[in-house]
Amino acid sequence: MSTPIYQSATFRHPALGQSTGFDYSRTGNPTRQVLEEGLAGLEGGCRALAFASGMAAITAVLCLFRPGDHLLVSEDLYGGTYRLLNQVAVPWGLEFSLVDTTDLAALAASIKNNTKGIFLETPTNPLMKITDIAAVVALARQRGRPGTRK
Repeated sequence: MSTPIYQSATFRHPALGQSTGFDYSRTGNPTRQVLEEGLAGLEGGCRALAFASGMAAITAVLCLFRPGDHLLVSEDLYGGTYRLLNQVAVPWGLEFSLVDTTDLAALAASIKNNTKGIFLETPTNPLMKITDIAAVVALARQRGRPGTRK
């Protein structure tokens, strides 16, 4: 079955105060809903979110943290992500440490009491290092980091 692509910006409603569930395409539309549901199903998740760009997705993730929270971040990082961290996240009060996320011992040694997340890019850019995501998740769970489930 193929879902049609909805190219409309706004949606018609049956009457005033009666929504179809979609109001404006930037907040959601049937095409994006099918994509998000499909991604969640493929990944075994309860929900997935689709964004217009990677930087929009990263910004949304950063909004989950609070001033004083510490993040471990891949040392080999896309330049735009690095600038977002330095120019936006740091002024918000977030702290981060650059770590080789392919080195689990270095990653484990970098965890602080206020470490609330591990942000990694794999493969990295530009060196194309590959991080073992399952191993990083296991480390985070072992250390009882928030946001990890058994």
